[in-house]
Amino acid sequence: MLPTEKAGARSLADVLPNSARALAAEPNDLDLPPVRSAVVVVVDGLGRSQLAARAGHARFLAARPREAITSVFPTTTAAALTTLTTGAMPGQHGLVGYRTLDASNDRLVNQLTGWDDAMIPEVWQRETTVFEKAATGGIRSFAVGPSKFRTSGFTRAVLRGAEYRGANTITERFAEASRILASGEPSLVYLYIPELDKASHSYGWESPQWLSGLEAVDAELQAFLKVVPPRVGVLVTADHGSVDVPHRAHVLFDQAPELIDGVRHVGGEPRCLHLYLEPGATDADRLALATLWEQSEGERAWVAPRQEAIAAGLFGDVHPDVLPRIGDVLVAARKRIVYYDSRPVDQAARNMIGQHGSLTADERIVPLVRLGAFEL
Repeated sequence: MLPTEKAGARSLADVLPNSARALAAEPNDLDLPPVRSAVVVVVDGLGRSQLAARAGHARFLAARPREAITSVFPTTTAAALTTLTTGAMPGQHGLVGYRTLDASNDRLVNQLTGWDDAMIPEVWQRETTVFEKAATGGIRSFAVGPSKFRTSGFTRAVLRGAEYRGANTITERFAEASRILASGEPSLVYLYIPELDKASHSYGWESPQWLSGLEAVDAELQAFLKVVPPRVGVLVTADHGSVDVPHRAHVLFDQAPELIDGVRHVGGEPRCLHLYLEPGATDADRLALATLWEQSEGERAWVAPRQEAIAAGLFGDVHPDVLPRIGDVLVAARKRIVYYDSRPVDQAARNMIGQHGSLTADERIVPLVRLGAFEL
């Protein structure tokens, strides 16, 4: 049984909308004071527990008061960043996982890189972004990130309304943000740092490579805050945390045939599977498969049919258009394991060490640090 979502908890959905309200000098749920400009720095993969465990390598951030907020389910970048930039939960914006079902074309689609003419970003992602809303109030928005993401489908889906500024290193991104702020015009700036998540996947968050990335982020943030103009608020947060999973903890679920009987597509990601049944599956079919998985996995995973996950509030309110994108059965890793299908020829994904997607605190709880004019 999946845990129930806690109503009223501060979450990633609160960050950008309340920053925009602070720009408009409006009351907001984060109690942010009125500012001339706001910068939201997203450090991909920097969970609260990882920051706390390595605080000595991030002395600037660690010295600032920080609160814990909740990311989305599943704790994957596509779902979480879309919630950040729209203020809506996955059940409304539609990006409900890493790989999800495009039922109209009977295929799985990668929500980060799988955009094509059959999956139009402006249609698939259903919600107006915070940047689009800010523009109606005369506020310009900017998204600062790696140049290669400038024209991607995912960028079109979640950053529309913001002017994209490409910068390929952490240093260059903060320099670009400084140039934007130096104009003196009110602005909302989203600054994205993917380097830590990349290092985590390749080497693990407990690796020297990840620590080096954390130190670089911390140093650049400290330097940036020294030159931030007055009345500019800065928030630092993340889309998710991660766990390191050794190769010996890979569960090859397809080797138990009953666990894939009637399964047409296996979506999601290794820490959170979306199992899609053959067309025409009933609630009884979903419950039967979920029961088999529960009997197999015991305390190693949370398992639930789609309707139970929705009733628990994990996706927020779910729009009818989004419903088919959610797996008929969901399997979220509870222990330090990952689920892989050994049938595909390409098994390159099994080289990943740092993993995320599930509901554990290490993956789901992220920091929110207030700096500049937002510092308490």
